Amino acid sequence: MVIVFVLVALVAVAVLVLGHWYVWRRLVRDTTRGPGLARRAGTAVFVAGPLLMITALVAERSGAPFWLQRTLAWPGFLWMALALYLLLATVAGEAVRPLLRRSMARRASAATSVREPETVPAGAAQASGTQPAPVPSVRESVPSGSESVSGERAPAPSASEPAPEGPGEPSRRLVVSRVVGGAAAAVAAGTVGYGTYGVLRGPRVKRVTVPLAKLPRAAHGFRIAVVSDIHLGPVLGRGFAQRVVDTVNATRPDLIAVVGDLVDGSVKDLGPAAVPLAQLTARHGAYFVTGNHEYFSGAEQWVAEMRTLGLHPLENARTELPYFDLAGVNDLQGESEGQGPDFRKALGDRDPARACVLLAHQPVQIHEAVRHGVDLQLSGHTHGGQLWPGNLIAAAANPTVAGLDRYGDTQLYVSRGAGAWGPPTRVGAPSDVTVIELAATRA
Repeated sequence: MVIVFVLVALVAVAVLVLGHWYVWRRLVRDTTRGPGLARRAGTAVFVAGPLLMITALVAERSGAPFWLQRTLAWPGFLWMALALYLLLATVAGEAVRPLLRRSMARRASAATSVREPETVPAGAAQASGTQPAPVPSVRESVPSGSESVSGERAPAPSASEPAPEGPGEPSRRLVVSRVVGGAAAAVAAGTVGYGTYGVLRGPRVKRVTVPLAKLPRAAHGFRIAVVSDIHLGPVLGRGFAQRVVDTVNATRPDLIAVVGDLVDGSVKDLGPAAVPLAQLTARHGAYFVTGNHEYFSGAEQWVAEMRTLGLHPLENARTELPYFDLAGVNDLQGESEGQGPDFRKALGDRDPARACVLLAHQPVQIHEAVRHGVDLQLSGHTHGGQLWPGNLIAAAANPTVAGLDRYGDTQLYVSRGAGAWGPPTRVGAPSDVTVIELAATRA
């Protein structure tokens, strides 16, 4: 196991180094004339960026002083997103380079043709009564410095070759590199900037109707506000938590389900940031289950903190609401602490005639839910991929990345989450708070 971990770590480091070297080569080395201020500044950025990213990750996971985590988090995590899109944009730019070079070559060739003097035949000149201009001597017609030692005239450049650049003019290759590199940098920066703005402004509300065969008519239209993956931490703090709470309360739900990954840090550091959660309001209360990040942050302390804030933790437990059973299981990461999911404890003795809604952080828990006759599982965890093309990776590890799906008689809804882990940035996977409206199908 240790050998596998070391090999994976070495591969990750190699990919990180090679990716940064490639982007540096295209965006810094190829766009500068030589060792100078511009190249040194660009190189410094490509050295400092990954170092800040790595130290930010280490500081968060090692429980470094919170002020240090906050200092490193913004530049380090934003570089993580920026480096990804610089790489993607630079790779895409490789297809543009040859096209741009050919276009510039054609323009240069056309300009050279226009500048060449028109040759007039000798006979035509005599017919018109004009005398041909005297032919200059060899020494007069050859520019200074173009005569060889033997006195022979240097050959003139062919019409098909581009005219050489004048002193101080950039080469065609340099111009192409600057145009493509500048466009790649602008696209990457714009993508990350817009994706970060989308997270910081807070999640948007998404509404989904889910029919349940066992739901009584009296519960038709029952609304559950699903919020997951808030990820309060050194970047997203109390102000962000307040925006999420305001968004949830504005939907006026009957019940609130917080399905894990609430925090990235200890109660000591993030307790004040979580205080707005005490304002969550619903007729049937707010419930909470752990996600994998709670076990990185002190799950028992956070479960106790949720109780203090008025939320009801469901630790492999179930509560019977007037119209259906609501159950919750711990996250799979809890197995490392002997607190993993226990479906038998949560669902083993329930009345199968009643509809059952299960809160489980990870979508992969759907298979156990099917075996235990759950009607609807509410999950998060995937972030919808968060940073495109991360959705492809998420799809390889999860049965459903986002939205509503069906597995046998059990339906699964996966929220993209309200916040973000690492970079406070989302691309192609906007954050959301989902209102699930239950619909009765029987008369």
